[in-house]
Amino acid sequence: MPETKVLIVEDEDALSTILEYNLAKEKFEVAIATDGEEGLLKVEEFGPDIIILDWMLPKVSGIEVCRRIRSKPETRNIPIIMLTARSEEADRIRGLETGADDYLTKPFSTAELIARLKAILRRIRPGLADDIVEHGDISIDRVSHKVTRGGKEIHLGPTEFRLLDHLMQHPGRVFSREQLLNAVWGSDVFVEVRTVDVHIGRLRKALNKYKQGDAIRTVRSAGYALDVK
Repeated sequence: MPETKVLIVEDEDALSTILEYNLAKEKFEVAIATDGEEGLLKVEEFGPDIIILDWMLPKVSGIEVCRRIRSKPETRNIPIIMLTARSEEADRIRGLETGADDYLTKPFSTAELIARLKAILRRIRPGLADDIVEHGDISIDRVSHKVTRGGKEIHLGPTEFRLLDHLMQHPGRVFSREQLLNAVWGSDVFVEVRTVDVHIGRLRKALNKYKQGDAIRTVRSAGYALDVK
């Protein structure tokens, strides 16, 4: 299978260098553009599978780059992750409404960015999905449905496996019970919201079987996140 192409449009040299290094380690083919005009040119020349796009760019803004990509039939379906120092909800909504598929506020974890990038690729192109996903000392094998932590096998039920798989795709991100219900059970299935707590409890207990520390973080009034070092 050919390497997946990632275009980074970012004017901070230090950040783009770090991202390029880490994405190359994950076997992605990477191209870099340092302003909006170059970014639009590279979209045509490089033909990326996914774009990491900074909001604040010289010459043409990230929002405008996103808008132009979405306006062309040949590029409108390329997924875009926006990076920005803006954290206000209105700005996040504006970025998503312009056509971004996901949104990360600086500073962010490179591991989280790569996990979100892979999650988007899995969603739109199942053939690009990794059979094995790792974060911290936890590893999931999607083919054999095996989970290990610190090299020791962890036995999970099917629902707990799907919960962990979803959380592993977005390490550190907090999900409400409703979001987890939709992602794991599906929006067309009626399940009590408190059911999430039961399965999170089972998952938490299983992952801590060998006393390696609680991998699930509870955020009061917000939900749950995978929090593994």
